[in-house]
Amino acid sequence: MQVIRTIHTYYGLLVFSILFLIFFPLLLIPIVFPSKFRLVGIFNRWWAKLLFYFSFLPFQVVTGSGFDPRKQYIFCPNHFSYLDIPTMGLNPANAIFVGKNDMENIPLFGYMYRKLHITVDRSRLKSRMTTLLRSMQAIDEGKSLVIFPEGGMITKRPPYMHAFKDGAFRTAIEKQIPIVPVTIPYNWIILPDQSPLRLHRSKIMVIFHDPIETKGYSLKQVDELKRRVFEVIDSELKHHENRSGNAK
Repeated sequence: MQVIRTIHTYYGLLVFSILFLIFFPLLLIPIVFPSKFRLVGIFNRWWAKLLFYFSFLPFQVVTGSGFDPRKQYIFCPNHFSYLDIPTMGLNPANAIFVGKNDMENIPLFGYMYRKLHITVDRSRLKSRMTTLLRSMQAIDEGKSLVIFPEGGMITKRPPYMHAFKDGAFRTAIEKQIPIVPVTIPYNWIILPDQSPLRLHRSKIMVIFHDPIETKGYSLKQVDELKRRVFEVIDSELKHHENRSGNAK
């Protein structure tokens, strides 16, 4: 079984790489023409769907009744697995990522990631402040953002989340833009953050909850907004926890 999982993992990486080389020329369009930024979300959806299809990983996207993919949001998903980033590519709304700068040094991919998304070096205060300003500017430009509020794969006890950082919530309040909590309940089982990385074939699920409005919130209510978003995701994770335990 371990051999099969190892082969599946390397095969999935190969599929990811081939698809990236196919999509790279398309991704140059929004790089050269920044006004075409909505193409980033469209191409990400195609990429993610093809990746999971050819990697034999079925997927399900669930959306709340109040979620409108045509509107502008900040998306806040839990983050337990490297698989979470391509999973967020399934987002029905067109969005760019705000994330760590670790991938900037990867040939071609790092160039694309740096040009199309917002990167941050969390070890540097100046970088964190610059990222906050760039995030607000992106909102002004009409972009939706995906921000992992835990600040990375920090928790050692999935599916229990690490405390949220302030950035996504300060941006949402400053710009009075709704936040969409996003629950990804099973990726920590499908591709656990442990060495060696191995895929476990199962269904990927991503749940886009109803948006939480921030109109009328002040920066004094950042903690209250964090708590509301945390509770929505945490409640959904607990709902799936028994099934997760049986799937391990």
